[in-house]
Amino acid sequence: MLAVDSIKSADELNLKPESTLQELPVWTVYLELDHPGKELSRIFEQNPLIPGVILTREKQCIGMISRRIFFEQMSRPYGLGLFAGRPVEYLYNFLSPEISILSEETSIVDATQIALGRSPKLVYEPIVIIDEYSQYGIIDFHQLLLAYSQIHLLTASRLKKEKERVRVAKADFRDLQQNYTRLLQNEKMIALGQLVAGIAHEINNPINFIYGNITYASDYVQDLLFILESYQQQKPHQEVVKEAKKRGIDIEFMMEDLPKILSSMKVGATRISEIVLSLRNFSRLDQADLKFVDIHEGIENTLIILKHSLKGRPDRPEIKVIKEYGKLPLVECYAGQLNQVFMNIIANAIDALSEAYQLSKCGHHQIKSYLESDLTIRIHSEARDDQVIIKIADNGIGIPENIQKRLFDPFFTTKPVGKGTGLGLSISHQIVVEKHCGDIYCISHRYQGSEFIIKIPIEAVKKELE
Repeated sequence: MLAVDSIKSADELNLKPESTLQELPVWTVYLELDHPGKELSRIFEQNPLIPGVILTREKQCIGMISRRIFFEQMSRPYGLGLFAGRPVEYLYNFLSPEISILSEETSIVDATQIALGRSPKLVYEPIVIIDEYSQYGIIDFHQLLLAYSQIHLLTASRLKKEKERVRVAKADFRDLQQNYTRLLQNEKMIALGQLVAGIAHEINNPINFIYGNITYASDYVQDLLFILESYQQQKPHQEVVKEAKKRGIDIEFMMEDLPKILSSMKVGATRISEIVLSLRNFSRLDQADLKFVDIHEGIENTLIILKHSLKGRPDRPEIKVIKEYGKLPLVECYAGQLNQVFMNIIANAIDALSEAYQLSKCGHHQIKSYLESDLTIRIHSEARDDQVIIKIADNGIGIPENIQKRLFDPFFTTKPVGKGTGLGLSISHQIVVEKHCGDIYCISHRYQGSEFIIKIPIEAVKKELE
């Protein structure tokens, strides 16, 4: 096995709009297919930053298995027992993972477009690159997004300067404007990719639950048909019971278990229906105009969509949501756009809490208490005068005062891992202030959490209706 990781992270690189993948940090971690699966587990445990391992046969690249897919398989029943002691090839052939291989000369912007264009289950998978010497390496997907975000910021900055010199640099300005448009489209694709991945994850669980019970339900139905056919032949009850036992049919157990299975399948189907309905209500495709809506319903739909992000993960415990809902009237607003605001702010709170927990585990003395306290998001609502007020607070590490002044600036972001390009809060500000004539601001103290306050008129301001 050969393991070489990059010394620098993507946020320390001096990138340009035309920068290619060869300028990014690369992992080259190889493992022969005949090595036992437990060795692959040991590699991931000893190197928590490795996004994946390149699998080889006689030093020739065969494929790649990512950290996410590996631990997802190992966490399943009997996954560890089945593959830990066998050669890695058994696991690789069983999973048959799809991989994306790009040339190291591919531009970072183009590579990001390709990565985001993959199927939802591959959105967060690392990228495999190949150099001119046919050597393979792995680039972490979040490092790619971080590099893309830096290029986005750089492009936006250069675009602003070129506007001031437009009379002497029209050609350069047009090139930058085209690049800016592509990056803006990618921002939408990032948000869409995260949303689709979350919904797919939430729907997959009840589908697997139903699918796992179908076999048992089908067997029970076949047994019941056999018993009914026996009675149709006017056989005595004792003879029917005797024949059933010969076929391995436990009538009493079946009578007890079948209703439970059907009830469980109904629960799974109901869960899928709730998720789809929440997604429809969240998008509000049938309510593009001003409508009187229930603000709490929009918040609840947003929480359902983000449920997968709130759950506990190997690197972070579950985030608890505390709801302090007041009695609110129906509010006249653009429901779909307002739901987008809730989505942006709650998603930012989740990222802030994840960062706080990671820093606390690293021994940061000022936030060490996060290891002992719950990670929480508190949502408070109330009606006051002619407004509704929504407060969304987290107990994360807080935001410094100098940064608070720039929170709603386009392309400004405090996220250290490239999870966005700084447009979320800017768009939220535009929706609340310009579209609804409301107000949005942040109150935060370092190491004491952050609170975003949204104020929306109960009835739309007349100039919005004209």
